[in-house]
Amino acid sequence: MNWITAARSIKTTLLGVIAGLLLILPQLRNALDGNPETLMSIEVILEGIALMGIGVAAKDGDKRSEDVGL
Repeated sequence: MNWITAARSIKTTLLGVIAGLLLILPQLRNALDGNPETLMSIEVILEGIALMGIGVAAKDGDKRSEDVGL
């Protein structure tokens, strides 16, 4: 997998990255808010990273493997 393939499947890449950030950013906010009562979930952060990886690795449904270099 290389970044050129990800750039050719821009829809799935962007959706995966956005979905991952939607999980990660609230957790980072909880970690950095200065309130000891709010906790950060490392599991949710890892899920967000995995979701971004899936988005980068997947190809768009309207693309052929040859079009994206697979």
